Amino acid sequence: MTATTPAFPDGFLWGGATAANQLEGAYNEGGKGLSVQDVMPGGIVRPRTQEPTPDNLKLKAIDFYHRYKEDIALFAEMGFKVFRFSIAWSRIFPLGDEEQPNEEGLAFYDRVLDELERYGIEPLVTISHYETPLHLARTYDGWADRRMVGFFERYARTLFERYGRRVRYWLTFNEINSVLHEPFMSGGINTPKEELSEQDLYQAIHHELVASAAATRIAHEVDPGIQVGCMILAIPFYPLTPDPRDVWAAKQAERDNYAFGDVHVRGAYPGYFLRKLAEKGVELEVTEADRALLAEHTVDFVSFSYYMSSCETVSRERESGGGNLMGGVVNPTLKVSQWGWAIDPLGLRTILNDYWDRWGKPLFIVENGLGAKDVLVQGPDGPTVEDGYRIDYMNDHLVQVREAIADGVQVLGYTSWGCIDLVSASTAQMSKRYGFIYVDRHDDGTGTLERYRKKSFYWYRDLIASNGATLVERTGAQD
Repeated sequence: MTATTPAFPDGFLWGGATAANQLEGAYNEGGKGLSVQDVMPGGIVRPRTQEPTPDNLKLKAIDFYHRYKEDIALFAEMGFKVFRFSIAWSRIFPLGDEEQPNEEGLAFYDRVLDELERYGIEPLVTISHYETPLHLARTYDGWADRRMVGFFERYARTLFERYGRRVRYWLTFNEINSVLHEPFMSGGINTPKEELSEQDLYQAIHHELVASAAATRIAHEVDPGIQVGCMILAIPFYPLTPDPRDVWAAKQAERDNYAFGDVHVRGAYPGYFLRKLAEKGVELEVTEADRALLAEHTVDFVSFSYYMSSCETVSRERESGGGNLMGGVVNPTLKVSQWGWAIDPLGLRTILNDYWDRWGKPLFIVENGLGAKDVLVQGPDGPTVEDGYRIDYMNDHLVQVREAIADGVQVLGYTSWGCIDLVSASTAQMSKRYGFIYVDRHDDGTGTLERYRKKSFYWYRDLIASNGATLVERTGAQD
């Protein structure tokens, strides 16, 4: 890279990412119906409930529903070029299977878009982000039922026709491959995980993939300028040892994730995936119309979340590793976060290169960040958080993004996860904080909901203003 070559291209989309169920609140306002999240007070670490309960922080979350103007103004102060948010399906179709949408829900997102346009912030909208309407989960067993495809088509068409001229970038399903691990949260599949057959699970995955292609078709019909992307939970797997069997185990683990991108980008199921299904005795019900839809309506770009890497081994004596809904084996060469997630900046460069080499589609990093227990302190300008650890984490990861761009990878943008503190998806805690903005709410539900700028707020503001030029090659960071 020469001194005259910019590290990040002109027009690179810097910003932040959120999800409706983790920040909006107002779970029973504006005509909204219940979603699966409204009965998940402990995220994926505690059993779900029959009805919403007071210990579910997501019912109020950080009250973005009433405070969106204040929050978007803070994003604008940081210089955001893009803001990723999701639309709550049950705010538009409260049950999910109605014929007509809820106008009050649609109007709310009109107001959010108005505010983003006021500051020149590009919206990046996720259509389904872990918030399937609860009625669809309980009545149809979520995506296990093919009728979900039609409900999703109606929902997607409603969004594209209402917002298509205002929103250029869309994602169909958040971390679509996570349904392998969390079928209720990810796919609205009401059957308990331990009772769910592999036949029904993989059929549900097929229905989601068909629905994603259908949404892509509808978007391009409504406005050919709309860009639709898939969204994958990305995690590189390394062999724990040079044993060729460990190398193959790592490849097989990665293929579980690759398969979702292969279908979205290449328009057909890869051979290795079909072999896996055959060995499991799974026979997918795939129509000729399904095959044509998948083949003819592939995505315009690939987006992904990246938080950690993992290892694989054939050894039975191994220590399991935690992760963003994913398993694996602990990598003894890496440090971990307070929640046990391996910190691996170089893994992000690896993913960017692998995905670019494999698919040749523009890439968008739509989630990355560090969940940590922040402490609010009194600073010279008022309450703040001295989160140098977050700055170091993001700096080191973005240095690797810069390197990937120099490798020739086309990267559209970067949206840091939880740019404002919100309720964690995996644990439903407030104490697992990612944001540049501290929100005064705690795991017991107490707090004023006041917003405070962290040290990282100013760091990210300066980074965006310089288009990445303020990044630092840190001694001891991966290279």
